[in-house]
Amino acid sequence: MSKSETVNTPSEQNPSAKFKDDQLFRKLRHGTGKAIGDFGLIANGDRIAVAVSGGKDSYTLLLLLEELRRRAPVQFELIAVNIDSGYPGYRADIIEDFLRKNGFSYRMVPSEHYDIIKEKRRPGSSYCSICSRLKRGALYEAAQTLGCNKLALGHHREDFIETLLLNQFFVGSLKSMSASMLADNGIVTVIRPLVYIAEEDIISFSHQAQLPVVCCSCPVSGTADMQRTRMKQLLEELQTTIPHVKNSLLKALSNVHPRHLLDTSLRKDAVGSGETATLCIPPTMSPDPHVSEKIND
Repeated sequence: MSKSETVNTPSEQNPSAKFKDDQLFRKLRHGTGKAIGDFGLIANGDRIAVAVSGGKDSYTLLLLLEELRRRAPVQFELIAVNIDSGYPGYRADIIEDFLRKNGFSYRMVPSEHYDIIKEKRRPGSSYCSICSRLKRGALYEAAQTLGCNKLALGHHREDFIETLLLNQFFVGSLKSMSASMLADNGIVTVIRPLVYIAEEDIISFSHQAQLPVVCCSCPVSGTADMQRTRMKQLLEELQTTIPHVKNSLLKALSNVHPRHLLDTSLRKDAVGSGETATLCIPPTMSPDPHVSEKIND
């Protein structure tokens, strides 16, 4: 980790106090709390690094987890972690100001990712792919250095659904994200507490709370992930005639019927054992399979 990184210790102030009686915030808190309970995302004694990029999702996640931490019957710690990829114009100072003023414990980690990407990226290859790998590695390293056993990411309902469709349409794979999964390093557990939260509600809360959203300043921002944009557009079109389509697709991820699929690596005894069965995961599979890089390459 860089010697120039900055760290701050928490204060006793409650940054979510002004929102706790707000109807929308209570809705978000309920959905996040339900996900934590359903998937066992947080346990007593956890030390959780919360990835804060400066976007609406990560700010909202941090505020919700802090409010739940103060209400929870178990004790756990939160540390906000920001990775500055070094893109020109990225306002890490705005993020740090928000974290400091709201009394969060945080770590600001500068990096040379932008220079590495410019040097190593193959012509025509995905910008997002190499950037995400570098940032993910930096987050794992920061979590370990800070003594955190878990890393919380701000993926919401639409992220899970869009990832499912991307893998089906462009990769030929039936997978999405997991609410809780051991990271690639085999040490830190990645959790995604916003799995039940609709993006539109996060957008509304972000505006209402006047969160200081910071642009990632990526050189290809807004043009790189066109396939995900297509999935967003498809879902919006479907929603006009199937209002519950997003919730239905999300539910499908936890309602798997292996004996009605074609993957021969599924347990043979799934046949005739009922409508649902456990999966037999090949040992060569990555512990944190996300969207295949084939999507962007």
